[in-house]
Amino acid sequence: MNTTSLHIKIESSVKEQAQKTANELGLSLSATVKALLKQFIRTKQLSVGIQEVPNQYLVNSLKRSDEDIKAGRVISFKSRRDVLAYLDREIENEKHKKHTH
Repeated sequence: MNTTSLHIKIESSVKEQAQKTANELGLSLSATVKALLKQFIRTKQLSVGIQEVPNQYLVNSLKRSDEDIKAGRVISFKSRRDVLAYLDREIENEKHKKHTH
């Protein structure tokens, strides 16, 4: 693997804090910067926010999901095969409804 060095100017306190945080996560600062650069290349976006804030649609959807779970209006499956069997039955039921109406 062909490698090169990257030299950047940054405040000492920022470097020290970044180094400490990387170490706490079991990473080197070099590995952290490398991961950020690779993500930047892959996404062509620079994400500097602390966290993403969900929009109102997502907030409302999550509330409805919580309500559905609490009210027992959910279906759980033990395997992918069970999911596919359920979907096949639903499709057949819809076809049957169309032909009888």
